Amino acid sequence: MRILITGGAGFIGSQLALFLQDKNEILIIDKMRGKESFENGNLQCLGHFKNLLEFKGELFIGDILDEKTLRIMREFKPEVIFHQAAISDTTANNQNQILNVNLNSFKDLIKLSIELNAKLIYASSASVYGDAKSPQSVGFGEKPKNVYAFSKLMMENLATKFYDKAHLVGLRYFNVYGKGEFFKGKTSSMILQFAHQILSAKAPRLFEGSDKIYRDFVYIKDVINANLAALNAKSGVYNVGSGVARTFKEVADILQKELGTNYSYEIIPNPYKNAYQYHTQAKLEQNFAYTPQFSLEEGIKDYLSEIKRLFEEESKAHV
Repeated sequence: MRILITGGAGFIGSQLALFLQDKNEILIIDKMRGKESFENGNLQCLGHFKNLLEFKGELFIGDILDEKTLRIMREFKPEVIFHQAAISDTTANNQNQILNVNLNSFKDLIKLSIELNAKLIYASSASVYGDAKSPQSVGFGEKPKNVYAFSKLMMENLATKFYDKAHLVGLRYFNVYGKGEFFKGKTSSMILQFAHQILSAKAPRLFEGSDKIYRDFVYIKDVINANLAALNAKSGVYNVGSGVARTFKEVADILQKELGTNYSYEIIPNPYKNAYQYHTQAKLEQNFAYTPQFSLEEGIKDYLSEIKRLFEEESKAHV
């Protein structure tokens, strides 16, 4: 197939590209990281060349809001579009910028998918649920607590208007972790952050009440399988999680066991407590052919060699 991946130098996009490249023709569109930061100090663009060292397809550096980038995508004539590009920082608060990038560009991609009769699989987020009761289910109690989550909900709403014209599938990712996330920096998973704290011989730093803060952690290999399942799914929105909620303290405990340490924990205030989700758990839909294969313990065990490699080769020299 001819596959277009927006945000393909980022976390999930790069792993999709590497997984699919042997049997498909792939074009990656990514703005790539520069020096521009949000008001919170985090980088605006997270695409990194090191995520693509093994990529053999075509890479075009461009902004998905630009006409030239749209022309390049149209000329490629993809059969499938995996749309991963977005401002994904949940602590960024420039509403104009986030909605412009995430929502306005999405309508152009929908139009392109209709024009080319291409399947469009796009990244949504479990953040749309806000404080909805667990397990969270699509269509029940969504109440975004930040502008990023709101942008994703608006993308989903927009897509519903075109279900009769195109194959449009939104995937609500829960807490994704695994290979490819390192260059997200401060927004990488707590699994990676805790592990590197431990490898640095430091006590893992937990927010107050972390034994009561639950997340549905989903491994990157399961996320790739969910994207593949979306190719044959009915147009709609589906959860992508493990279906199990685990605490941040459990994450740190598992990592300490795997790494052979027994540090006491450093407890710190939660600076995001007013905009924080305290319990996420995906209800997995029976009408979506996706079954997670990795428990948290299994995912961490599978990820551990990459975590150690990153610590030795990248963390001290990270730019």
